[in-house]
Amino acid sequence: MHFLKLSCFLRHLGEFVGDWAKIIGVLRKRPSAAAVAAVSTLLFLYLCAIFYLRGSNYSGTAQAYLYLEVGGTLLSFCYAANALVRFRGTHDRTALILAFGFVLSGMIETVGYFSLNGLLHGNIASLAHIPLGWMVSRTLLAVLLLAALAVERFMPTSRQPSKEIAGVLFIVALAAYATSAAFLAAPAAPIPQALQIISRPWDLLPAALFLFAALSFRSRFRKEKTGGSLYDYSLFIVASLNVACHVAASFSRHLLDGPFFLAELSKTASYAVMLCGALLDQARLFDQVRTLAVSDPLTGLANYRRLISVMEAELDRSRRTQRPFSVVLFDMDGLKAINDQYGHLTGSRAIVRLGKVLRNHSRAIDTAARYGGDEFAIILPEAGKDIATRIVSRIRERLSAETESPAISASAGVAAFPEDGDTPEKLLSAADRALYRMKHRGSSVQNLSRIAACL
Repeated sequence: MHFLKLSCFLRHLGEFVGDWAKIIGVLRKRPSAAAVAAVSTLLFLYLCAIFYLRGSNYSGTAQAYLYLEVGGTLLSFCYAANALVRFRGTHDRTALILAFGFVLSGMIETVGYFSLNGLLHGNIASLAHIPLGWMVSRTLLAVLLLAALAVERFMPTSRQPSKEIAGVLFIVALAAYATSAAFLAAPAAPIPQALQIISRPWDLLPAALFLFAALSFRSRFRKEKTGGSLYDYSLFIVASLNVACHVAASFSRHLLDGPFFLAELSKTASYAVMLCGALLDQARLFDQVRTLAVSDPLTGLANYRRLISVMEAELDRSRRTQRPFSVVLFDMDGLKAINDQYGHLTGSRAIVRLGKVLRNHSRAIDTAARYGGDEFAIILPEAGKDIATRIVSRIRERLSAETESPAISASAGVAAFPEDGDTPEKLLSAADRALYRMKHRGSSVQNLSRIAACL
């Protein structure tokens, strides 16, 4: 029976090591056996450090401990501010719950900081008492991690932020009250049992809660096809570091001894990882928003805003260098007929096909944009009308050579700086007039062909 329990524990430990290796593999673009070995080595060295510090007479200074407490409090407040910004942009309720959780944890640690001064200046026996704020803040943070997971899984997403904030405040207040009441109801402050192997078994409670949270975050990003975001991975790492924190604390014999100081280092490191992960993921979100702000969502080309911005920049540059540049407008022929005969999905696919041809057959310095609907534009720096006309011919030939059905074609109009205009509006108007002259000629040729066929 004990052998089965041991094998089950080793199997779960192996999965846990594998997930840490997967995180390292994501950073290296591919997991490997070396990553698994590295994580296993780190876990082994961490356990060795715990027992070495426990057996040695090493003890951290009160000043260093207070620096870690203040640093952890500042990191928790910074993350809370970042999480509130994230919630306003994404309505991520996990971030909102953790924002309140880190604020409460930081406040409790700040209060504990002031009471700790008196404790450290007392007699030596006072170091045997574990600060109540440590247990309350750590357990509360673990409970709120689990509460965030439960809210995300069992409650549907609401589109009313005010109700979400009210619900989150209720959950945080309930968790804070339950956690504080549980510890305040204890008959006496816990005292480490120095003669036992596990001197502080009550630290295994938050360790178990953080372990459950780590496994839950692991299962969440393992279910996603993309493997989870950087924010998900940071939550998993934070929960894992807090497991290591309380495992080290459970071997502490008195305040400021080696294992407890290692636990403080692990806790502060988890706060730093949380803040860094949130900042990096928020930078990624901002980059996505910036890309969407200047890109057409259907074709991926530049949108109208980006088109005008590039045209204004080219006008400024061309005025300085006295060199020409051209603007080409394209209009897809017969899009309504394609929609009527094949459906709007095929029509959208035709627009995407035209956008792909424009992107692939433009120069690296050119800017292809979706002007609106089935109209596109290309800005051609350092190109007069002759070069622009050759590029238009090459694009029309490529469209006519496509084998995908239905066949697509496009009419084009060219305008050049400075002869056709010196503002974006004038250039686009000139290109538009040239475009519709070409369309009119094409319609006339088609009508003559039909008359000739009838005769």
